[in-house]
Amino acid sequence: MSNPKHTLFWMSFFLAVVAVVGVLVHKPLATAFMANWVFNLLIVGVLIVGIGLTYRQVFVLFPELRWIAQFRTGHSGLSVLEEPRLLKPLARQLGEDSKRDRFTLSTMSLRTVLDGIHSRMDEQREITRYFINLLVFLGLLGTFWGLLGTINAVGEVITNLDMGQGDFGKVFADLQTGLLTPLQGMGTAFSSSLLGLGGSLILGFLDIQAGHAQNRFYDGLEEWLTGVTNLLDPFTSNERQS
Repeated sequence: MSNPKHTLFWMSFFLAVVAVVGVLVHKPLATAFMANWVFNLLIVGVLIVGIGLTYRQVFVLFPELRWIAQFRTGHSGLSVLEEPRLLKPLARQLGEDSKRDRFTLSTMSLRTVLDGIHSRMDEQREITRYFINLLVFLGLLGTFWGLLGTINAVGEVITNLDMGQGDFGKVFADLQTGLLTPLQGMGTAFSSSLLGLGGSLILGFLDIQAGHAQNRFYDGLEEWLTGVTNLLDPFTSNERQS
């Protein structure tokens, strides 16, 4: 089976590249972040939690691999290990046969075990996918929030303009001063969109890498089980018994 350490390397390398790019453009990023630091801080917090979840999807594979390695040795120390989480359907299906080098399962039982393991991995990825969509939603929400403030501010500026006075220089100065608030609202809108969409891209790449690690683990598990399991046809076995 493939080692998930390679996936962790590429995930960490990608985050390092993103960090370097962030350092190179830290001044405009800091300006965009401070446009609405409360909302943007929420987006960054969601991104950090999502990154932790993607790493967790890879780290949970290591105990499963240790359990398989102990199982393949045939040592009795298997019972001392902590019960696996992803491979719990397999561990319960084997029971006492887990101390043997080869075991017997029907085709239906093997497919049931593999489907159960696959569904457990899908459940883990659903949370990460939710966080990816949440980042996009928060970015769009910040956009509409900033645009709403911009529209209201522009309306107030137009309403407060006094075009009846003859000093157009003062009217222009008032218009210039009044447009500062709408421009701040635009900063809120676009900074939230930038962080939300950028965070979803980062988390999406990490989720793809974690998904590849889980798929390689599942494919290796399926190939291994198919190779070491004595598959029985239930109809054939019943005919032999009769």
